Amino acid sequence: MVMTASTMLPLGTEAPGFTLPDAEGNLASLSDFEDAKALVVVFMCNHCPFVKHVIDGLVKLVKEYQPRGVAFVGINANDVSEFPEDRPEKMAEFARAKGFMFPYLYDETQDVAKRYHAACTPDFFVFDENRRLVYRGQMDDSRPGSNVPVTGADLRAALDAVLEGEAVPERQMPSMGCNIKWKPGNEPDYF
Repeated sequence: MVMTASTMLPLGTEAPGFTLPDAEGNLASLSDFEDAKALVVVFMCNHCPFVKHVIDGLVKLVKEYQPRGVAFVGINANDVSEFPEDRPEKMAEFARAKGFMFPYLYDETQDVAKRYHAACTPDFFVFDENRRLVYRGQMDDSRPGSNVPVTGADLRAALDAVLEGEAVPERQMPSMGCNIKWKPGNEPDYF
């Protein structure tokens, strides 16, 4: 398993817009989350061992923070022709099996991933109520095989700061995971 680090999009960046389908064809857009106090965008997929390692902890974190006004959205941008386990119907199965309480969207063109400068799965982005980026990076220090428990400490600290009206520390650790599986010839230029 090869680790790729997130690109660390500049803090203060405005949330790039999107309108994407979930596995059933239901569309979700950035504007659907305008009333949220914070928005977490997670680039993820079904097969990545890094995603599998944190997914139960992420679902637990979502259950804790949604009632506090935080919205979550997962986006899969992998090339499904090369990685069929990430196809939309498999996304729906994964979401049901893990009890997702948030939209899990498919970025077939990979354009949204490029606008976010997403690089790996999982790749976390936290936007404040004005949809300005206040956190990008890891969920916590845990990695597959590390024997470090999944706590969501870094993501929780960022969300708590936003909800309490405090500044999120600028020193943030990049997320680590599998690289996004880009379609041939569609690789971004930000690496």
